[in-house]
Amino acid sequence: MRQRLSRFAPPAGVLAALIALWYLTTYAVLSADRRFLMPPPHVVVHKGFDSATLAELLPALGQTVLVSASGLILSILIGVCWAIAMSQADWIQRSLFPYAVILQCIPVLALVPLIGFWFGYDYPARVIACVMVALFPMVSNTLFGLQSVQPSHREMFRVQKASRSTTLLKLELPTALPAILAGMRISAGLSVVGAVVADFFFRRGQAGLGALISNYQSRVQTPQLFAAIALACLFGVTVFWLFGWLAQRLVGKWTPTQ
Repeated sequence: MRQRLSRFAPPAGVLAALIALWYLTTYAVLSADRRFLMPPPHVVVHKGFDSATLAELLPALGQTVLVSASGLILSILIGVCWAIAMSQADWIQRSLFPYAVILQCIPVLALVPLIGFWFGYDYPARVIACVMVALFPMVSNTLFGLQSVQPSHREMFRVQKASRSTTLLKLELPTALPAILAGMRISAGLSVVGAVVADFFFRRGQAGLGALISNYQSRVQTPQLFAAIALACLFGVTVFWLFGWLAQRLVGKWTPTQ
């Protein structure tokens, strides 16, 4: 019990302080005619999560989950394959890694018009935007893990005349597994961000949380807007925690994980 209290009491205390600051800002800082800009938490819960709003939020959440999951799976596949290719030779890394950095540095919003022109404004465009946001952590973390093999272990495989594929499968990938899982954890959170941002701009098809956030903003429905943002945050935290739990189960017994 003492361990549980020491683990959960600090974040619960911070949450209570934030809620108190929220109430203080609403009632002490904002005037009565401007409190619609930041309604108090109980109003957000009452109006933002009523039956009518939930009828909009839950299908939108399902669409966001679908887009983010598709983008994350593609990011993992492309990122791992990209990193494996770069780890095989220095000239391949010098040729491909700068483009991974460029992809990370280009704002997705700047490419939104091109993505819409080329792939439409429905589900494929949202997944592509999601992949662009979530890809780089998988590439960089996997490459770091593959290159972190101890030289003595590589020399042992060379002495045994192991093939390149055997070295990759039995030495490099197992060594890189903690870094790969860390990249998955980061990319999982970014995939949620990418799905919400993409849905904010690509409006065709079933609406996701991003489209609802845009609609609530334009209609100045502040409690519903706070509820949609809170639901997106809760989904992102859940995905981040899920991959942290997965990393702890897979490699927690033989390597330290945070």
